[in-house]
Amino acid sequence: MKKLTAILTAFLLFLTISGCSQSSGKRTPKDDIYIFYTGDVHCGVEENLGFAALKAMVEDTRAMHENVLLVDSGDYIQGGTIGALSKGSIVIRLMNAMGYDVATIGNHEFDYGMEELAERMKEAEFDIVASNVLYTGNQTNIFADTPAYVIKEIAGVKIAFVGILTPESIISSTPANFMEDDEFVYDFYPGNDGMDLAEQVQKAVDSARKEGADYVIALSHLGSTIYETPYDSISLIHHTTGIDAVLDGHSHSVIIGDTYPNAKGEDVLLMSTGTKLANAGQLMILTDGTISSMLVSEYGRQDESITAAVTEANEELGRILARKISDLDFDMPIADENGIRLCRSREVTPGNFCADAVRYAMDTDVAVVNGGGVRHALSSGEITYENLMDIMPFQNTLGSCRCTGQQILDALEFGAQHTEPITSLDGNAVGEFGGFLQVSGLKYTIDTSVSPEIVLDENKMLVSIEGERRVKDVYVLQNGEYIPLDPAGTYTVGSSSYILFNNGDGNTAFSGAEVIIKEGMTDVEGLIRYLQAMGSMPDTYRQTEGRITVQ
Repeated sequence: MKKLTAILTAFLLFLTISGCSQSSGKRTPKDDIYIFYTGDVHCGVEENLGFAALKAMVEDTRAMHENVLLVDSGDYIQGGTIGALSKGSIVIRLMNAMGYDVATIGNHEFDYGMEELAERMKEAEFDIVASNVLYTGNQTNIFADTPAYVIKEIAGVKIAFVGILTPESIISSTPANFMEDDEFVYDFYPGNDGMDLAEQVQKAVDSARKEGADYVIALSHLGSTIYETPYDSISLIHHTTGIDAVLDGHSHSVIIGDTYPNAKGEDVLLMSTGTKLANAGQLMILTDGTISSMLVSEYGRQDESITAAVTEANEELGRILARKISDLDFDMPIADENGIRLCRSREVTPGNFCADAVRYAMDTDVAVVNGGGVRHALSSGEITYENLMDIMPFQNTLGSCRCTGQQILDALEFGAQHTEPITSLDGNAVGEFGGFLQVSGLKYTIDTSVSPEIVLDENKMLVSIEGERRVKDVYVLQNGEYIPLDPAGTYTVGSSSYILFNNGDGNTAFSGAEVIIKEGMTDVEGLIRYLQAMGSMPDTYRQTEGRITVQ
């Protein structure tokens, strides 16, 4: 009894909690149900709360209540070295050890290609759900046996978990992964301003209800900000019925438990945990039919079995990752002093470094790097393989092309479409876009007073740019001096093949450009070659250089 009391005390002392509740008005469980939830883990198994503490919390709760589940809303196998070097296999192994019950697929689960994802899905010992995948090809549909939902019967009630993938998967992973013979064969119901998506999810919800589900929980990898509209979770709630709660991912938002009306005006709970295990969510279905939620950011115990499993995984990677590449005697952050991420809306020194390395490695006039691909800061000390893998964890191949100045202008305009005059509001980053371009050999200004007039297709891929442009005063570096970029001129551009040839982030500006190198070295190899050529990190990266001005 003393041990149980100590566990409960630790639970209360180390939880950072807040929450909200709603009454379901339906068949109630015989005992309280606890659904622990993660999202956008991005390989952060040891960061913040961490897997070991989460497992301890789950098991301590299970010691007091039998009815405990653990679920995830996507983006778990990518985003760090442990994922990149194993193509997600080690992360799946750790999730199996954690005892996950259900998960859906995030857009970054596709980053290693369809064949690798198919293998990861086979390795998973938990259910994977996906309600909105359409395959029209004639080869292998890796989702052929993936259900739209699963029903877990627990404490005398049936809970359906419906998986929802973002239609933005096509542009926020590598578009070529969704193609056969240069034609898209995977679709995630992007049409009709989000209504096609809502209709497809509604079919799954209705089917689950018909099968006897008392509660329906959406594992949604849609996001919940204006930048995901109309494919966001809030819009989905407004356009559907029958969902009790949405456990959201994709936008890395922190939402303890807001409520939004569904198509019948009934309240639906929305939660989101942030990223890298900054929080874990806890959804509770109580015996009185009340559904409540809270977020957990700390816990006072770690599970020894998970600690051992993580240690074993790290040992697999250690020898490769510890290899020293260079030295650094200053910090290179991607966030401001308040922790607000800047690499997707402003010039940052790691972005300059990555773009310079690409330009050097590909021997081009200019280089562009998508801000969403610059994932980590650099701290003073030794620079190891691991540090570079953390910065650019996707193992993209580098390429180069010959294009017009106008194509470069179009690419910059597309990348600047979401940039705002401020970088944060109420403690959250604003104006972010994964396709925002960090540059080398270029300087440009973004005039945020100009509203972007960018025409996108239903997959949010660039079709055309109309009206006045917000990207102005574009200069190219030639012979050590910046001169105005000539729209009619011809330039060589280095970047990832993802951006240049696969329409990454929906940026089609380089379509039709003359290919110089289609798939060269990996991005990390480019970083290594540049550092080796420089001898150490150049002092120019102590601060930003005014390559990108936002006004």
